[in-house]
Amino acid sequence: MDKPGKPTTVDGYIAAASTEAQAQARLREMRQCLREAAPGAEEGLKWGKPAFTLGTVLFVHSAHRQDISLHPAPEAVEYFAAELEGYQTSGNTIQFPLDQPLPLALIHRIADFRVRAVVEDGAGWK
Repeated sequence: MDKPGKPTTVDGYIAAASTEAQAQARLREMRQCLREAAPGAEEGLKWGKPAFTLGTVLFVHSAHRQDISLHPAPEAVEYFAAELEGYQTSGNTIQFPLDQPLPLALIHRIADFRVRAVVEDGAGWK
């Protein structure tokens, strides 16, 4: 059970997110999508944010005041750059506005790409 203050579990992180801008709902949607893309991955917190690991960090996601961010590694952001043109990106981060539906099919493809990179190529978090 999380104590007041800094969350220590993914459920605690989601519960602590703002309810005003649909952050909790978007975090749950993102979590489910990433679980489906990486069913064998372990879930926990890395750097204080929800993360999925499979020997190395696959991806991290987080809630912010105006967006839900996905951090899938720079290679994934670069690979999907054309499809991400409508979103703010930087390094290993993709920002999805809270006031818009999550592009779950795109997020699933990005997550699949990252899982394949780790499983097939041994690409760890860089």
